[in-house]
Amino acid sequence: MAVRRLYPEQPLSFAFTPENQAWAQREIAKYPAGKEASAVIALLWRAQEQEGWTTEPAIRAIADMLGMAYIRALEIATFYTMFQLAPVGKKAHLQVCGTTPCMLRGSDAIIEMCKEHIAEHPHELSKDGDFSWEEVECLGCCANAPVVQIGKDTYEDLDPELFAKILQDLEKGRPLKPGSQTGRQTSCPAGGPTTLLADPTLKAEKV
Repeated sequence: MAVRRLYPEQPLSFAFTPENQAWAQREIAKYPAGKEASAVIALLWRAQEQEGWTTEPAIRAIADMLGMAYIRALEIATFYTMFQLAPVGKKAHLQVCGTTPCMLRGSDAIIEMCKEHIAEHPHELSKDGDFSWEEVECLGCCANAPVVQIGKDTYEDLDPELFAKILQDLEKGRPLKPGSQTGRQTSCPAGGPTTLLADPTLKAEKV
């Protein structure tokens, strides 16, 4: 894994919006006294959703809220690739899984499309600043490879044509439907479920 460092240009401060501050207090209250630091990932994620990326002032502010040393919160923010340590595309940042199952199912083609349509290099903004991308480790949807994650949602069973449609919908601001892009239910075979099917000729016996 590459070394993850904070972006050199940082905002001067960070504060949750009143709505997010109230949410954060509810999240912290879920944990017993002395264990408030357990909420750090949730709060960092909410800060990223608010700001677009995870800033150093946000990391420090959240550490203060949770009574953590700054270095502990920094360790978490720099470890998990879900936290973007530099500005990302205004419309979307795409995380392309490149681990073995996705690679075997065509993630290389998805990455090439990102290079062609967004930017040549990971974490590089598109010319209009709307998009960015990166290759990441396993997203946990191996049976539905290849997979791309955007924000909280994963888009599965992709091929170049389906991925091109996602890019077009993002560009036009059209809503996306997460999950399998071929209509598969969870991880069933591509042709549909083959077991545990209801037999219409059978009738339940009365007890």
